[in-house]
Amino acid sequence: MAKLSFDEIRNIFTSSKDFNQIFDAFEAAITNKNDDIELYRQLFWNKALTPDELCLFGEKLAKEFPHIAYDVYMWLANVFELTFFQYDNYELALLYYRKAAEVKPNEPDPYLDACDCYEPDLNIPPIDQLIELCQFGVTQVPQPKALYLRLSRLYSIIGDEEKSKYYQTKANESGKPPSV
Repeated sequence: MAKLSFDEIRNIFTSSKDFNQIFDAFEAAITNKNDDIELYRQLFWNKALTPDELCLFGEKLAKEFPHIAYDVYMWLANVFELTFFQYDNYELALLYYRKAAEVKPNEPDPYLDACDCYEPDLNIPPIDQLIELCQFGVTQVPQPKALYLRLSRLYSIIGDEEKSKYYQTKANESGKPPSV
């Protein structure tokens, strides 16, 4: 494999439609020990790649560079949420929000962003999975007010007003949300 420059790799990630060429550029980037998440964001937005191919690249990238795994998983979750919604396929988005939460359980964004991709008319991702994820999150996040509010809303959606009020009370008791 010929050595590729950063700019050549970025150009391939951005414009190539050939999986083999993209794969070779990805391998070159890994070999060059390039851990610039901005470069890989170009790869993740390449519309020629299938969800399985994106997962392949993302998993390999997170394994090779664990210090950027959280960003990789969050970025993949966002890509799946935004680009594959027409297929009602939020499973991959939820999967990668979960993975991001595993890497940095004290960060509220994976939990909150997962809730933001909920489609009530189709119940996707399944609301019980979102509730479970948020319940885990409130035990991890130092200031869980925003998670309590999401739990209150989720329980309200499913008609469990008792739990909805419980989490609303917990949110009120927890004070102001952290400034973002």
